[in-house]
Amino acid sequence: MRPLLRAVAMLAAAAALVTGCGSGDDWSRPHATPTPIGTLGPGFVDPSAMPAPEATVTPRPGSWTGVHPSKDYRVVLLTSGDDGPTKALVTAITDWAEEEHVDLRTVVPDDAHDFIPSITRVLEMRPDLIVSAGNDLIDPLATVTPSHLSQQFLVVGAELAEPTHNVTSVDWDGASFRGEGLGASSTYDPGSFTAERCAAAIRAGVAAVLNDLTGIVVWLDQL
Repeated sequence: MRPLLRAVAMLAAAAALVTGCGSGDDWSRPHATPTPIGTLGPGFVDPSAMPAPEATVTPRPGSWTGVHPSKDYRVVLLTSGDDGPTKALVTAITDWAEEEHVDLRTVVPDDAHDFIPSITRVLEMRPDLIVSAGNDLIDPLATVTPSHLSQQFLVVGAELAEPTHNVTSVDWDGASFRGEGLGASSTYDPGSFTAERCAAAIRAGVAAVLNDLTGIVVWLDQL
């Protein structure tokens, strides 16, 4: 094969490989509003007394497992930190995305100076949901989220001290960081970030968001 033809063939093969591995969707086009597939089980919330903004709910174990996102759910994972708990959360979130066929993109800030610029870049992507993993991002999120009320955020393994209605959090005894210098409802325990609990956290949090139960804290002490 001539060198020029060989080069063209290699480029075509590479392009085909990239297309095959990705979703083929660059998110530049609008798509249907995400809807939940399935329903929440009894005990996720009390239907006769829906939670108020900033309320904490303690769902019955497993009451979230029947809810799944609709096709092509666009999610950005914003994460920072190489500590064990953050790694456990990232693993759980990526595993969930693969199992649920979620279109997941991941953004990792370069350093502390890049936290807010990274959040801005993620907002420009216009995902259906931004999921945060890592305590370092809590204070930057508290700064940015009130100015972007149309964007849904899910904080896993921590919480914002004063969330707006677009910020939902999932935490538990041992994982209730609320920002630098602020008191937490429990003592931080890295050992509480088990694979099982982290997997439940992303699923319970997404189930809440898909059912418009936002601006609350989902407390997962029991699985």
